[in-house]
Amino acid sequence: MDFLGNHLLSLILFIPTGAALLLLLIPRDRLTLIRWFSLIASLIPLILSVILWLRFDPQGANFQFVEEAVWYPAIHSSYHVGVDGIALTMVLLTTLLTPLAILASFSIQDNVRTYMVLFLLLETGMLGVFVALDLLLFFVFWEVGLVPMYFLIAQWGGSNRNYASLKFILYTMAGSLGLLLAIQLIGVVTQTYDITRLIELWPSLDLPGGVLLGLPLSTVKAIAFWAFVVAFAIKVPVWPFHTWLPDAHTEAPTAGSMILAGVLLKLGAFGFIRLVLPLYPAESRQYALWLAGLATLAIIFGALGAFGQNDFKRLVAYSSINHMGFVVLGVAAMAIAPGTLDANIAMNGAVLQMFNHGLYSAGMFFLVGVIYERAHTRDLNAFGGLYALLPVYGSVLIFTSMASLGLPGLNGFVSEFMVVRGAWGVLTLFTVLSMIGLFFTGAYTLKALWKVLHGPLNEHWKGHVSEMNVREMLVIAPLMVLILVIGVMPGWIVDVINRAVMLWF
Repeated sequence: MDFLGNHLLSLILFIPTGAALLLLLIPRDRLTLIRWFSLIASLIPLILSVILWLRFDPQGANFQFVEEAVWYPAIHSSYHVGVDGIALTMVLLTTLLTPLAILASFSIQDNVRTYMVLFLLLETGMLGVFVALDLLLFFVFWEVGLVPMYFLIAQWGGSNRNYASLKFILYTMAGSLGLLLAIQLIGVVTQTYDITRLIELWPSLDLPGGVLLGLPLSTVKAIAFWAFVVAFAIKVPVWPFHTWLPDAHTEAPTAGSMILAGVLLKLGAFGFIRLVLPLYPAESRQYALWLAGLATLAIIFGALGAFGQNDFKRLVAYSSINHMGFVVLGVAAMAIAPGTLDANIAMNGAVLQMFNHGLYSAGMFFLVGVIYERAHTRDLNAFGGLYALLPVYGSVLIFTSMASLGLPGLNGFVSEFMVVRGAWGVLTLFTVLSMIGLFFTGAYTLKALWKVLHGPLNEHWKGHVSEMNVREMLVIAPLMVLILVIGVMPGWIVDVINRAVMLWF
């Protein structure tokens, strides 16, 4: 029996949880052992994810490595997991960023064991959302991913961490409440939570008299649709649900910001792709222009907000709103014109943008953390001319910033170009307006680089800042390699994504 092949997803999913439990057996004062155990444990899911990628057949079944077992038979819910090309890319991203974030956390000194336990539990929560094929299981993992991040911000964040963590949990829990009620409604009416079956049953559901809960069935579906949309829009986040994000990013520890931007924001976008579009095709088409409008506003206001910041970390936080707006624009294009070439290109770009943004946003937050550890400030006006003192750091920062900017030859260009190319044919006006945001993307990126690296040297920093060390280079190097590889040769990942998009839509 091929145990690895039959249980590969479960191993990837629960090894971090098992490692977190074992961590509790290590004395809390053995800091070196705790750090290295956590890092090695987090590398195991990454290795298994690479095996998963190599064994995945893009031309095979839509969902592969499927596992199913009885969970809650009384309510027709099961432990059902599997991956398609879209989920596979997100699993790879999650298992890559987690060990890098843990390695970036080696400078943490306070309550290190609890910190690492929370990070490993967070990894299980994020992975579970991507692999779940049962709607109730999806929600359980959705909630599991919230709690560790709340404590990471609240316990290891900045001076305003209590406010930021409370705002984060209130926003996301508020969205989750409507999501849970809608999921329960679907489960009760259809007598199943299996996502693969619901995609066939729920969109074409027809009840006697067309009435459910005393309301027209179309009205109930519309309410459930908006419950899903609001929950996922908060997580992306889409304007105007974005206000929790800058505060959470600003106060979170460096590694927390890396995971928050790199993976957690993708849970909302993944929810749109995996659940909203397949379960609500009619409603998605009906409200696609509204979604496109919100995406465009996120692109524009996110860029303008970033341009107006003088806090380096807050600038990068607003840039995530800008970049994730392109993902939602691609989703809106598929909602309004499913099955068309333009929509397929836009959706491919949206999924690739999720992966690409995870790479360069995690890199940018890490680089902000690197300079903050040395200078103890994130005020852009306090820097100036640091390229002369930190040429290696400056070169890495420019490289990563150019990926965020969308420079041709780096990964950010490929995905944003695909979204714009696809959306142009079906959402022309919104695509044109989004170019305002694209213009200011260049403006805020160059502003940050100018204030930190160029201009007159601030003499205060002579002898007070040092170059990146080996550990820090090990964190950023894999991200830089993937940024370049995808920018030059994106076919290896686009082929996997495209096959899944074609099968789904």
